[in-house]
Formats: sequence, C-alpha cells, structure tokens
Amino acid sequence: MRQDRNFNEIRDISFDIDINLHAEGSCLVKFGNTHVICTATIEEKVPFWLKNTGRGWITAEYGMLPRSANSRMDRESVKGKQSGRTQEIQRLIGRSLRAVTNLENLGEKQIKIDCDVIQADGGTRTASICGSFLALFQSINKLKSSYNIKKNIINEVVAAVSVGIVNSKEMLDLNYEEDSAAEVDANFVISESGKIVEIQATGEESTFTEKQFNTMLELAKSGIDTIIKKQKEIIKL
Repeated sequence: MRQDRNFNEIRDISFDIDINLHAEGSCLVKFGNTHVICTATIEEKVPFWLKNTGRGWITAEYGMLPRSANSRMDRESVKGKQSGRTQEIQRLIGRSLRAVTNLENLGEKQIKIDCDVIQADGGTRTASICGSFLALFQSINKLKSSYNIKKNIINEVVAAVSVGIVNSKEMLDLNYEEDSAAEVDANFVISESGKIVEIQATGEESTFTEKQFNTMLELAKSGIDTIIKKQKEIIKL
C-alpha cells in the first residue's frame, strides 16, 4: 500500500502563474514529482477552415524534455516526427480546453498552449491540462482587457486527474511506480459543474467491472474538486 498518502488522496499540488515574461499566460504546475511548464500564446489568425467564421480556436503542443525521465530521451524534433503518444496527449489537452471555452466569443483568434514536461513521475497529461487551464485563463483575461471584451469566453474551470487499479485496489492520482504496476489505468477530465469532458480507461492485460469503474469515477470527482479549488484560489475566482 501507499507510504505517502491514502488511496483516495492526490499528491501535493501547486500552481505558480506568470512565470514566463513573454507569454500571455503561463503556469508551472507540480503534482508531486511531476512538473510541467504551460504557456499560452495568442495569435491574430485561425486555421484556414475557420477563416471568416467568426470563431476562434485553441490548440496544444506537448513534449517531454530529454532528462524529464529516468533515462535521457532524444527530442522528437531530432527524430523528425512526433510519437503517437505525443499527438494523442496534445489533442486531449486541446479538446479539454475547448470544451469549457466559448469559441464564438473568442472571435477569430487562436490560442496555442505549449506544455513542456520538465520532470515526469506519472500523470503528465492530467497535470498539463490543469496547468494549461490557468495559462489559458490568464491569456484570455489579457485579451479581454486589451480589446475591451465584455462577453464571457471561459464558461467554467476544468481539471483532470488519473485513477487506476493497483493490486486490485482503486487509487487516485498515480505516480510512475503505481502507473507501471496498474492493472487498469484511467484519466478523467471533468469540469467544475461536474460535466464529463473525457474519460480514458484501459485494462492493462486486465478487465474491470462497472462497480470498479464507478469507484474510479467517484475518486476522480473527489480529486478534481480538490484541484479546482486550488485553481480558483490561484486565479481568485
């Protein structure tokens, strides 16, 4: 069993915002030993398929620094292409942020989120989503101030957390050691109002019952409530 916390507790988390001098929004998020820098950049253009529609767009890029893990990994730019895992994660981040944003009120602008994992110990995608929301929030506040926009752009807060089944026990917010040993690995993205944005759940050479899934969902809701309270404290909502 866990040595540092109970099965239903998340790791120590922190959010430090405005850490980048140049970005419109930035956040250093820490979930235990997982540390991610998230930045938001506003561009006065949208993808070609959105031109003249009046709608904006939010997209994300994700990457791990060479020594963010136990052994050094080559940068994907050196390899010449992104891995399937990287593409999956950055699409997840983008979907999670767009789900709580009014893209019509954003107007024809694109916000690019960059998530750089500087230290990994499990849950990098969920930490990235949590930090990205704060970077996005800052950037939109600056946008509204610069253009005197009164319309609501962000509808509500969103956060994410991992849950898994380790040694037949449901656990919240897995670190790398737990994730590596998990029979079931899941990620939940849920908004402040309790609406589910996305669920990724996989049996790692195992299966899980509806009862186990419901237990994981309740753990996720509890963890996300804690994370959102912390997010709101940081941005004073």
